[in-house]
Amino acid sequence: MTGRRDSTDALGMAGLGAPLRYLSARDVESLLPPVADRLALARRAMVALVADAELPPKIGVHPRPDASFAHAMPALLRGPARDGSRDLLGIKWVSGFPGNDGREVARIHGTVILDDPRSGVPLAFIDAGPVTAHRTAAVSGVALGAWRDHVVRRVRGRTVNVTLVGAGVQAASHLPVLAHVMPGARVTVHDRHPERARSLAEHAGEIRAFAAIRAVDALEDAVSGADVVLTMVSFGAEHQRVDVKLFAAAVLIIAVDYDMCVPAAVARDARPFVVDEAGQFLATRAAGTFAGYPDPAATLGQVLLEPASGVPGDGPVLVTHLGVGLADLVFADAILRAAEQAGVGVELPR
Repeated sequence: MTGRRDSTDALGMAGLGAPLRYLSARDVESLLPPVADRLALARRAMVALVADAELPPKIGVHPRPDASFAHAMPALLRGPARDGSRDLLGIKWVSGFPGNDGREVARIHGTVILDDPRSGVPLAFIDAGPVTAHRTAAVSGVALGAWRDHVVRRVRGRTVNVTLVGAGVQAASHLPVLAHVMPGARVTVHDRHPERARSLAEHAGEIRAFAAIRAVDALEDAVSGADVVLTMVSFGAEHQRVDVKLFAAAVLIIAVDYDMCVPAAVARDARPFVVDEAGQFLATRAAGTFAGYPDPAATLGQVLLEPASGVPGDGPVLVTHLGVGLADLVFADAILRAAEQAGVGVELPR
C-alpha cells in the first residue's frame, strides 16, 4: 500500500491531517482491474459473507417521486490482522429515481465511503456507479463459474445459449465477464427498447469472444430455449413478469433484478435456489418483494466453500443476488489502492 495511507501514526492509523481522496466515475473506470481479478474480488466478498462480515439489511427512505428510493448499505469485513489494520469499513449510499427517465439525469446515483477501520477517519469518496456495475457482473461471473461445468454437461456438447434480459448498464458490464467465463457461447439480447438491445449486441460482437450474437424484439424468443438466462431489467411496479413456461429449458438462471422477471414458481422448482446474502433476501421478502419465493437453500459463499451445498438437481439452478455493501467495499478498496499508487483522483483538504 502506498500514498496517503502510508502517512500514519504510531498505531498505523490514518492521520487526521491526511487528505481525503475523491474518485469520479471516469477515475474508477480507468482503475478497474482485469476481469480475472474482479472475479477474485467478488469471490472474496461472497465467501466473507459466510463468517467474516457484518452488515445489516439495506435501510432506506422513499422520496416523493413514485417508486424512488435512497438506501444506506454499511458493511464491515474483518481481515486477518488482530489489530484490525486489514479490516474494511465503509458504506454505500445509493438513490434511485425512475422518474429521471426522459431527462438528462441518470436514474441511479451512489457514493462509496471508505473509512480507516481503526480510527474511523474517512479515506475516500468514490463514485459508486461503475463500482456497482462491475461488482454485480463479477458476482454473476462467480455464479457462472460455480455451475459452468453443470451447464456444459446438460447441453451435451452443443454450444451454450446465453440470454440477457435487459440491455442497460448492467448488461454492458456483464459482457466482458461472459467473455471470460463462458467464451464461445451463443448470446441473445432482449430489451424493451429494441434499439438498445441492438446496440449492446453490436458491442458484444466487437469483443470477438462469442460464437454468435443476436438481438431479438420478443421476450419469448429470447428466453425460450436458453440454457443460461441473466435477468437485469429496470425496477418497476410489475414483478415476476416473465411467463414461467419460458424458463422450461433453462439450466442456470441468474437474477440481478430481484424478482422483476423470475416468478416464484421457478424459485420453488429450483435445485438449488441460492442468494448472495440470506438476511438481505429475507428482509426484502418480508417487505413485499419476492412474494411466494421459498427460503434459499444456500448462499453463494456457502456453495463456494462447500460445493456439496450447491449440487444441482432436476430443476434449474437459480441464483438471485440482491447486491450487498460488502462487495462494494471490496471493489472500492482495490480501486482506491490503485488510485493511490497511480496518483489518480482529487485530494480534498479536511
